[in-house]
Amino acid sequence: MTLQQLEYIIALDKTRHFVRAAEMCGVTQPTLSAMIQKLEDELDCKIFDRSMYPVSATDVGELIIKQAQVILFNVNQLKENVRSQKGDIAGKLSLAMIPTVAPYLLPGFIGAFRNNYPDIELKVTEMRTESIIRKLHTAEIDMAILSTPLDDPKILEVPLYYEKFIAYISPNESIYEQDEVSTNEMPLEHLWVLEEGHCLRNQVFNFCENKTHTSTYEAGSIDTLVKIVDVNGGYTVIPELHVDLLSDEQKKNLRKIVRPEATREISLVIRHDYVREGLMNAVANCIKQIIPQHMLDAHLKKFAIKL
Repeated sequence: MTLQQLEYIIALDKTRHFVRAAEMCGVTQPTLSAMIQKLEDELDCKIFDRSMYPVSATDVGELIIKQAQVILFNVNQLKENVRSQKGDIAGKLSLAMIPTVAPYLLPGFIGAFRNNYPDIELKVTEMRTESIIRKLHTAEIDMAILSTPLDDPKILEVPLYYEKFIAYISPNESIYEQDEVSTNEMPLEHLWVLEEGHCLRNQVFNFCENKTHTSTYEAGSIDTLVKIVDVNGGYTVIPELHVDLLSDEQKKNLRKIVRPEATREISLVIRHDYVREGLMNAVANCIKQIIPQHMLDAHLKKFAIKL
């Protein structure tokens, strides 16, 4: 069994196609196929069902592939330890962000990261929290930026910044006339929220005292929620960083949420056995260039991340 064979089965699982998997690995299709067959012979089991189209992993194959991902992750960790000793920051970085963070961070983050760390091959993917947790567990991504806490003992959380929630209210709503609104004054029957699966939806309901919700539509993005309020009335709740995307006219519809003040913690999260401290600080340093100082975590302002 070789690391190369483990890379081959992971590539085939991703592409579900022998030719594309071979192209991904930089080998010929016969070579990849033969090496996978050799691994199956060694393990005395079928990792892939070749009678299926597209080709798919068997039940035991899925377990083998998951373990292969963790093994390769740990191999990369070993290489990173050596790079760290040499003071090098290079290699590949697979980073995920939740959809309610990505629109505000990604545009500035990509440029800052490329300029500051040109030797790092960056891949950023937008995905929801449950997918991020799953892919961290299977070592398919290196780190992620999302709302915490997660309460997962296998994941380490490093707070980056704290973001307030703000009410966006139609002029037709009775609470529009108030300078600020408390959570017990927010009628949930007029509230527009994100669809199921978004962590922001759960956070909104967590700080609203009444959990009954009767809106007829749940949107897939915050920008859509704002537009729905503009056209149909009611109100929604948006994160602080979305304010800069509003027009001057739309900003008149904003109201502070008080008693209690609604805030979310945004963190950089990794597996508990992650060792690429240099890459974590590379990400954190770029975030510091994007996020307003008053929102940044106090510890992050003063210190580098230490594992």
